[in-house]
Order: sequence, then structure tokens, then C-alpha cells
Amino acid sequence: MHYLRQYLPILDWGHRYDRNTFSNDLIAAVIVTIMLIPQSLAYALLAGLPPEAGIYASIAPIVLYAIFGTSRALAVGPVAVVSLLTASAVGQVAETGTAGYAIAALTLAFLSGGFLVLLGILRLGFLANFLSHPVIAGFITASGILIAVSQLPHILGINADGHTLPQMLRSFFGNLDQINLITVIIGVSTTAFLFWVRKNLKPVLKRMGLSLLMADVLTKAGPVAAVVATTVTVWIFGLADKGVKIVGEVPQSLPPLTLPGVSPELVGSLLVPAILISIIGFVESISVAQTLAAKKRQQIDPNQELIGLGAANLGAAFTGGFPVTGGFSRSVVNFDSGSETPAAGIYTAIGLAIAALFLTPLVYFLPKATLAATIIVAVLSLVDLSILRKTWGYNRDDFLAVLATILLTLTMGVEVGVASGVTISILLHLYKTSRPHVAEVGLVPNSQHFRNIHRHKVETDPSVLSLRVDESLYFINSRFLQDLIQARVSEGSEIKNVVLMFSAVNEVDYSALESLEAVNQRLKDFDVGLHLSEVKGPVMDRLKKSHLIHELNGKVFLSQFDAWRELSSHSQNRDISK
Repeated sequence: MHYLRQYLPILDWGHRYDRNTFSNDLIAAVIVTIMLIPQSLAYALLAGLPPEAGIYASIAPIVLYAIFGTSRALAVGPVAVVSLLTASAVGQVAETGTAGYAIAALTLAFLSGGFLVLLGILRLGFLANFLSHPVIAGFITASGILIAVSQLPHILGINADGHTLPQMLRSFFGNLDQINLITVIIGVSTTAFLFWVRKNLKPVLKRMGLSLLMADVLTKAGPVAAVVATTVTVWIFGLADKGVKIVGEVPQSLPPLTLPGVSPELVGSLLVPAILISIIGFVESISVAQTLAAKKRQQIDPNQELIGLGAANLGAAFTGGFPVTGGFSRSVVNFDSGSETPAAGIYTAIGLAIAALFLTPLVYFLPKATLAATIIVAVLSLVDLSILRKTWGYNRDDFLAVLATILLTLTMGVEVGVASGVTISILLHLYKTSRPHVAEVGLVPNSQHFRNIHRHKVETDPSVLSLRVDESLYFINSRFLQDLIQARVSEGSEIKNVVLMFSAVNEVDYSALESLEAVNQRLKDFDVGLHLSEVKGPVMDRLKKSHLIHELNGKVFLSQFDAWRELSSHSQNRDISK
């Protein structure tokens, strides 16, 4: 049973489910469902798909994640960044509005789901750690800008296209003569209303005496109110005949059974985008899940999350959807509304299924400008240009990585942005690792502690070079340490002993071992002793299997103080022991 619970978390929380939990989950589901109806339609529009695809992508994936996922609050479904990535990837292999486009979106979800499940089975959840948070923040910021700009044509009622900011702006300004004034009024007023609702409605309702829960529900229903108001307006005044673009007919049905494409050409074209979407989706999802879980002292299993998200995407592929992941805004709403278990997601799926069966005719006259306004208001919260200021003040390397990611995403497209973000994160890690911090240390007076000679007033001895290595030694940085010692122990130097303080070294690989052996031989030729101090047990066990310890031109000391006491001429002239 424990083995089954590991891969089916529903068995863990399900057997403790009670009436009170059901009540809390149901309330949260109602609030999230109200929020998801217009949001799902909007993200399908962003992905270049029919509006019903957004609802379909929010039903089966939620249920499958509830069965396989480990987060109690994560709400899975279409999200802005993944929808944009979908449009970018699928738009390169099929034309928007065609059957081939829909099949390509299904294939993208299938490939993404399969890749995520494979990573989960192989227990590779740690790979998400290779993406630095500043780089991800830069990519999401740039994506938010692209998404907002891509929706401006819908706000103004004009035709425009493009996958990069220069392309979008060129197309946008080239078609300004198509502006539809009525669409502008609807789009601008809806955007302003949604911004006002997000910031001001809840305080107003609370001052009116409404309970916190009711005020929260009505605030989350703001987009629904905008949908109802603009739809009724278009219907009553016949604005569709005056150039206002509407959603049109949406099928009344549950998600259909669909099959992704299997042609080698299609799979080959979408494989790399699917991997990139999987990585970005997983990083975004796991970040949200861990943040919310920490607030209730719950545990998230990254490897099982891969399986849960993979199952959700596979579900989307076979039920008329497109790639999905855990959304920040809906997950926070789910958490704040009192959700206690993933069952809230199942109830949300039931609510969306009811909407797909009975409510879709009501959105026939829904203006696309309203959906565009919903997207703009949602994604602008993702834009955080302050990350540039923060990284500039803290670490210039991180700043350059963030800036490069933002500029490449805006000018070259989201796929290049994702790939560059992954590449920059890895290169940044390799660069920092290749130049480990190595501090020359000295004895703090009247103590047995050793500190950086450039930061503290310490005792040193020109005949003893004490270096504290603050990084594990790998093939990528071993040469750096070798060159550093070589530069310090040159002809005419007074140094007679070199002590490497290994208190922060957790690993020494074979390349680093060979480098240490070369250092040992070079120092032996110079008649300089090489010593090690404070070597950790596992590292020492590994070193003992090599020739280094047996041929070491010096000793291995238990502590740096022991090395100083034996090797320093200062200590031989006076008693400094405690």
C-alpha cells in the first residue's frame, strides 16, 4: 500500500477525507470555476485555438493531476506563458484555424506529457535546479510583455501577427487604419474595469459590510461580470454587424476523445519545443506548489510532480486540449479560498464540464476584446522589470543573464528565449563553478579560528600559504586552483609550505585528483610541502584510494590550527595553544 501511495497520492489524502474537508474544497472549487471560465476561453485564444479548447484543457488534466500530483493547492490548466509557447511552436508547423493546427497542439501536449512522465520515472526532478530564478524571472517578464502586446490588436479590432516584439509592433502600426472604434471602447473600458476590480473592489465590498469570503468571491467574479456585460451589450445592439469580432459558436459538449499526430515530420518538428515547454511549465508549477505547501508545512515530491503534470498533459492530448501546467493565479485563488485537498480540482472539473454542456451558447456574442483584456490584466502581473535593478545591485553576472534572456525573448521569440534561458543558466553555473572562491586565511589572534586575510586582522607567516577552498573540486575548476598555487609559489618566494583547507570541499573528482597530484609533484620539485587540513570523511575515504595521500609532499592535519602550530615559525617561538 505504501508503494501505491507513492505513485498515487490520492490514496494518501483520500482515506482521511471527511465532510468538513469536502465543504472547504467545494467552496474553493466554486470560486476557481468562476474564475476559470473566462480565463480558459482567453488562453485558448492566446494559443491560437478555438475557445472550447481552453475548457477542454481544464477538465481531464485537473482530474489526472488530482490523482497523481502531490500538491494540495496547485490548480492545473492553461496558463499564459505555456499558451504563448504553444502558439509559437504550433504556428511554425500549421496555419491557425486549420485541423492541422489543432492536431499539432494535441501532439505538443502528448510529447510534453510523455517527456515529463519519463523524467518523473527516472527521478530527474532535480534538473529544475539548473534553471536560475533570475533567468526564469527574466523570461517570464519578457513573455508577459509579448503576451500583452499580442492582445492589443484584439483590443483595437485590427489584424496583426508576429512572434517577436519587432514583428508585432511592425504589424500593429502597419494596420492602425483598421481600428474599430466600438471595439476600442469595449476593450479599453473592460481592461480599465478589470484593473479596478483587481485593486479596489474587495476593499469597497468590505466597507459595505460584506464578509471576507463573499467579497473575495465577488472580486474573483469580476472577469465573469465583464464577460456578461460586454456579451449582452454586443447582443442587444447588434455590434457584431458593426465590426466587433466575437467568439461565435462554441460546441455544447464534454471534451471529445482525440488522438495526437504520429507522423515523424510533425513529431520531429515539435519535440524540442515540447521539451522546452515541459521545462518551463515544470519550473513554474513546482515553484508555485512549493511556495503554497510551505505555508501549511506540507511536502512536495518533485519527481511525483513530474508524473502528475505529465499525466495532466497526456490527458489534454486525448481530450481536445493543449499543453497545461500549474497556474500561479488560480493556484493562489484555490489556496486562499480554503482548498484542503486536490479534490477541489476534481470539483472544479465537474463545474467546467457543466459549463461546457450548458453555458457555451451564452458566449456566442462574447467580444474577443473582452478576452484580450482578461489576458492583459492577468499577464501584466507577471512582468517584473525590477529584477533588472535587483540583480544589478546584487550580482552583475546575474544581471547580464537576465538582460540577455529578456532581450533575446523579445527580439528572437519565446522558443529562443527559453533555450537561451536554459543555456545561460547552465553556462552561468559552469562559469561560477570554474572560478571557485579560494581565500588565503590567517589565524585570528588569541583563537584557533582562521579567516580571510583581506577581511580580518589575522596573523600570517610568509613561509606558510594557507588557502581555504570554498568549493568542491571538479574537472571544470581544478585547473583554476592549480594555476593559483603555481602563481603564488614562484621563484624567489619565501613560501615553504602550502596548506589546503578542505573544510568546504564535499567532492574531489578524478580530474581534480590528477590536478592535485600535479601540484604535489611541482611543489616537491620546488622543495615546498603540500599539506591538507580539515578534510571531510567521505573525501578522505576517496583520496586514500589514490596515490595522492601516499605520495603527498606533506601531511594531512585534523584542523587548520594543528597545521599552523606545526608549520608556522611564529608558533614555534611562542605558545599559542589554548
